[in-house]
Amino acid sequence: MANRLAGAMSPYLLQHRDNPVDWWQWSAEAFAEARRRDVPVLISVGYAACHWCHVMAHETFEDEAIARRLNEGFVSIKVDREERPDVDAVYMTATQAMTGQGGWPMTVFATPDGEPFFCGTYFPKQTFDRLLTSVTDAWRDQRDGVIQQGAAVVQAVGGAQLAGGPTAPISADLLAAAASGLAKEHDDRSGGFGSAPKFPPHMNLLFLLRHHERTGSAEALEIVRHACEQMGRGGIYDQLAGGFARYSVDATWTVPHFEKMLYDNALLLRAYTQLWRLTGDVFARRIADETAAFLLRDLGTPTGGLASALDADTDGVEGLTYAWTPAQLDEVLGAEDGKWAADLFRVTPSGTFEHGQSVLVLARDIDEADPALVERWRDVRQRLLAARAARPQPARDDKVVASWNGLAITALAEHGVLTGADASREAAITLAGVLADRHLVDGRLRRVSRDGVAGEPAGVLDDYGCVAEAFLAVHQVTAEPHWLDLARRLLDVALARFGAGGGGFYDTADDAEKLLTRPADPTDNATPSGVSAICAALVSYAALTGETSYREAADAALATLGPLIEGHPRFAGYAAMVAEAALTGPYEVAVATTDPADPLVEAAFRHAPGGSVVVAGEPDRPGVALLADRPLINGAPTAYVCRGFVCDRPVTTEADLAARVASALDREVIRGRGL
Repeated sequence: MANRLAGAMSPYLLQHRDNPVDWWQWSAEAFAEARRRDVPVLISVGYAACHWCHVMAHETFEDEAIARRLNEGFVSIKVDREERPDVDAVYMTATQAMTGQGGWPMTVFATPDGEPFFCGTYFPKQTFDRLLTSVTDAWRDQRDGVIQQGAAVVQAVGGAQLAGGPTAPISADLLAAAASGLAKEHDDRSGGFGSAPKFPPHMNLLFLLRHHERTGSAEALEIVRHACEQMGRGGIYDQLAGGFARYSVDATWTVPHFEKMLYDNALLLRAYTQLWRLTGDVFARRIADETAAFLLRDLGTPTGGLASALDADTDGVEGLTYAWTPAQLDEVLGAEDGKWAADLFRVTPSGTFEHGQSVLVLARDIDEADPALVERWRDVRQRLLAARAARPQPARDDKVVASWNGLAITALAEHGVLTGADASREAAITLAGVLADRHLVDGRLRRVSRDGVAGEPAGVLDDYGCVAEAFLAVHQVTAEPHWLDLARRLLDVALARFGAGGGGFYDTADDAEKLLTRPADPTDNATPSGVSAICAALVSYAALTGETSYREAADAALATLGPLIEGHPRFAGYAAMVAEAALTGPYEVAVATTDPADPLVEAAFRHAPGGSVVVAGEPDRPGVALLADRPLINGAPTAYVCRGFVCDRPVTTEADLAARVASALDREVIRGRGL
């Protein structure tokens, strides 16, 4: 036997290609081998940027004695959860059902038919060694009990999947209850929700921004503003290079878990951009600009597309690239600037991290300070960043994930069109082309690509939703009908292949590989659920085209999410965000113009309520329904504010457009308050 990971596409699997464990990739052949040898299966699931995955690899899977035991008594399968979210979802549900918790690395022992009978997460080497003995003994001496336990777990997992649960149509009262629920869990001191470890609540923030815009809720806006300020000044944000880490190990956003994920930064880019749109806050604008720059600079790949993540570790050490001591600041900056930087970034002799080191945080407001102070801060940042670049750098998981790139495209399109950042706008268009050309194969999406080559794993529901939403975002900033057509094709596949009846959706297609169960997770966790993402695209597509069947599908799907939105809003942020747009209309804003750079176009994007669709272009442009029958008034660029393709009186000035949208929002506030 031999390790079979050398030919893998996944960087996570490639990290294990030199292990003495005879790893298999996920395949029917691996399970057939277990049946032939009559041995149990170890399914080890993780991802390339995962710190504890690295720890278990070094401690356990690089150990010759452990490897020998695994090779003699098991068939060992290594799975990249980002490449195979369907496999991860099935076994994570089993792990949570069996242990009450989950996480990565995920460690599952299963029968040769893939039925899990013992599940866990990270195990230290000695514990894992004892576990191998217990599993081996049970498989030899208590086979019937093991098989029965596996069958019971499968039954429990199946029961946790889509089963025609309760529905609740979206209403103003339901969304008010969701906003109220989030307010009760808000950390009034440090921002965000809950305690340590604390994750950036990007999707909840996007929902609350739309809720504020529709209802006028000052509380919703303040929750967003407070969270964005605390995160942006905290150690979870890279104060030198931009970009957010996956989460903070404490409740104050001070010490991050250092991995930087594409999806977090894409969603946070949207949140900070929209906060700036609504408030004009210069801090929010800076964080948005720096996050967009981070995405393009640090995650852009040579063959196109954005990489998945930067690793949590550098040379096996957490924070090696990022943490500082006062002496290190002095060495780079000199004593005077070093002392000033230590005070500004809260770098203390005792440290906030390990070994007397500190993670940089921003101790006080700098964005609107005296210009000389701002200039000093910029100079210090540049010198520290240059010095940091000479340190060892974290590895990068350079596979391109369709859904995560879709999230980034939507965020970059919004950032570009709202702030005038041409680099973001052009990147969104280019990235959309990469997904269309590389990931769309024979009308179906592929989940991942690497080095310019698409992988075999089929796209799951969130790929179809996020990529369709991205194509619709690019259609809006280009008015090119090509993107509208591509989005429709994806939505048609989703409706035909992923639909579950009664408005529900499965996460995998009806012709996908058959697993123990067909996963259907409605919750928004680190990323939007597949059904939330599909709803977002369906609502926008219907608004852009007037095709009511897509809106009907969205409304039915949102109704299945209604109870979750109302009762557990922290796990339904994206769904609630989409529901806000659906309840509002959404608004459709068409700008008839022969000049795409006309100020009226910028005003339309800037003033249109969150969730609106906006298209600017020549009147009656072929293939662009929103521009049909939208003539110029007296030869001037003309804006139409509509709902359900029923429009108010057209306007030709920025002031009139802003007033028209404000008037519409005033009506929404009244409706949202039930007055």
